[in-house]
Amino acid sequence: MSTAKPADSAPQVEGISIVLPARNEVANITTAVEKSLAVAERLSPRHEVIVVDDGSSDGTGQAVEALARLHYPRVRLVTHAVNQGYGAALRTGFKHSRFELVFFTDSDNQFDISELEYFIPFMADHDMVTGFRVYRYDPVLRSILSWFYNRLVHVMFGVRVRDVDCAFKLMRRELVQKVTIECNNFFVNTELMAKARRWNFRIAEKGVRHYPRTAGETSVRPSDIPRTLGTVFRMWRHIYFPTRGEMDRLRADEQSRSNVSEFIPARD
Repeated sequence: MSTAKPADSAPQVEGISIVLPARNEVANITTAVEKSLAVAERLSPRHEVIVVDDGSSDGTGQAVEALARLHYPRVRLVTHAVNQGYGAALRTGFKHSRFELVFFTDSDNQFDISELEYFIPFMADHDMVTGFRVYRYDPVLRSILSWFYNRLVHVMFGVRVRDVDCAFKLMRRELVQKVTIECNNFFVNTELMAKARRWNFRIAEKGVRHYPRTAGETSVRPSDIPRTLGTVFRMWRHIYFPTRGEMDRLRADEQSRSNVSEFIPARD
């Protein structure tokens, strides 16, 4: 994995889509969208910020609707009527994205979205740039579990990056279209990395700052661990030894997904 320093020239791209999955982030989402929009405007005149509201019950969707009324189509809201999971939210966001580069991060403001600008020069000769948290502001137990999880992913998938689950990734559209997301949960970061490596996409990594959460609550729980481990082993088998029946089931599952809608502001 490359860790070369980016060039000093001002970054500019043909177009960029920023995807923000969100569930019950009403206290954070306005700031997250406004900061994302400011960065996107600096990077390209062709840009969009897509918020995927994954079944929120706290007014997250309504907050984004207000922003979309002001900025549509540069700010877009796509809604899951019921909670489908983090991976499902990213899958929906990627499906609705339109531009050449696709970036995603969380909506909790634990990352500085302006650091995306330092990722752009890497795209000259890479297909994905993934962040790694220089220092994690997470509970000690979660940090320890993350360390062991990264080691497991290294062994099973050959993904040798510092922080496979870092939700700060920039990708070419070609990669997004090729690497179909099948899991619905937080394993999605590992799935993206494992499939990108499997299909020989070029990956770089860059350190990013991580900040304490100041509002809202994380949706990751220790009880997710057994399910995540089970997903790791199933995905390993699926990537390296897929069966015809499994592929047919996944296609049928994709066709059956519903309850997804996009908010289109009324024109005056």
